[in-house]
Amino acid sequence: MSAKKTEYKAVARKDLTYRAWIWKEMKRNWVAYLMILPYVLIFTVFTVAPVVLSIFISFTDFNMLQTPNIVWLENYINLFFADDIFLIAVKNTFIFAVIVGPVSYLMSFLVAWFINELSPRIRAIVTLIFYAPSISGQVYLIWGTLFSADAYGWVNATLLELGFIDTPIAFFQDADYVMPLCIVVALWTSLGTAFLSFIAGLQGIDRAQYEAGAVDGVKNRWQELWYITLPNMRPQLMFGAIMAITGSFGFGGVVTGLCGFPSVDYAAHTIIHHLEDYGSQRYEIGYSSAIAVVLFTIMIASNTVVKKMLSKVGN
Repeated sequence: MSAKKTEYKAVARKDLTYRAWIWKEMKRNWVAYLMILPYVLIFTVFTVAPVVLSIFISFTDFNMLQTPNIVWLENYINLFFADDIFLIAVKNTFIFAVIVGPVSYLMSFLVAWFINELSPRIRAIVTLIFYAPSISGQVYLIWGTLFSADAYGWVNATLLELGFIDTPIAFFQDADYVMPLCIVVALWTSLGTAFLSFIAGLQGIDRAQYEAGAVDGVKNRWQELWYITLPNMRPQLMFGAIMAITGSFGFGGVVTGLCGFPSVDYAAHTIIHHLEDYGSQRYEIGYSSAIAVVLFTIMIASNTVVKKMLSKVGN
């Protein structure tokens, strides 16, 4: 018998044993698998299947009424070489992502780190204060009132009273103010789920590690942060990064609520807005699916880069 056949049989025997072990473990833990089955089915039907279907539909011309007509790469070619508004949306999206994503991520961690040093009762109150804007349903009302286009808006009223302006400024109808204001609102509401996960991660670190670190030569709080705190929080840091990336690339609802749709001169028009335009209003599902695939690819690439960066923390 040749050496190749012997190696093949050895691998096959090993695979068979491994499969038998898996089947044995599944039978032994059948209750656990039964309990997660509903989630797996729901996740597959409502998340995995739509993503796969979107990728397929992105290569078609589909209007939801007629049978999809395969056009191959035509949607992507038009998207990058014939759609000027999409290029504006990509630019605005990256501006949002580059500013809002890292700043909100860093701000969430630093605030959580500060709150973690407080006593439990004060910590609970301060956490609620910082977390409240992210769950508040009055974001549009508060900022719309602050920057109202008439003289009754608080900012306009103050500027008029101080003599800085002669006529009220329509902040959310002026292309010069739309993007900065939307970024400020995004940062104001960014202390959300990731912020809470950071607090939970900080609370879960064993204090004995800091004592051991002091014995091993850790001299200050920054060294504690780099060599002890951050390595222990890798799961929370990764979760927070995913939430920050998703939030920064998917930031569209607040812009629509403050500036309308579309925003003046497309000053705050993002990929999400472009997707909603073609998918929900024009019903060009094939083209909107191509936009969704591009956004999905950008987010996956961003998550991969962040994951590699976080893997170096504490090294």
